[in-house]
Amino acid sequence: MLDDLHIHDFYRDAGRILLAMFNQFPVPATVYVEDISGPDSPDEYGLHSPRHLACLGSMTWLKQSGYINFSQLVRQEAMEDAVLTHKGFLLMINAGAESGQSNAQLLNSAVREGSSGQLQALMERLMREFAAL
Repeated sequence: MLDDLHIHDFYRDAGRILLAMFNQFPVPATVYVEDISGPDSPDEYGLHSPRHLACLGSMTWLKQSGYINFSQLVRQEAMEDAVLTHKGFLLMINAGAESGQSNAQLLNSAVREGSSGQLQALMERLMREFAAL
């Protein structure tokens, strides 16, 4: 099986973005890429690292897929006026199947303390649940 590090990074970034939006809900917020993916070191031409751009791509994908909304990207640094969509909010407050905890609580634990495998399983379940909402 391939080691899809970029997919693991996507799951971690997407989870952190959803948590950031949930923790600010319903107030629109500016979310900086570096707050999600960590510090960036642009090259001598000012171009961002592939890791930074991947996180930015996760933000854009979450918007295009209907999880979040934002008014605009501020260069390649942040998304402005970002907020969970109605379906995104419902996803986060729904209770997990066995634990009784909200998906937001489960996601918070998985992002902070879980393994990549645990986070992957949770994010895949959340994506299937979101599609069914």
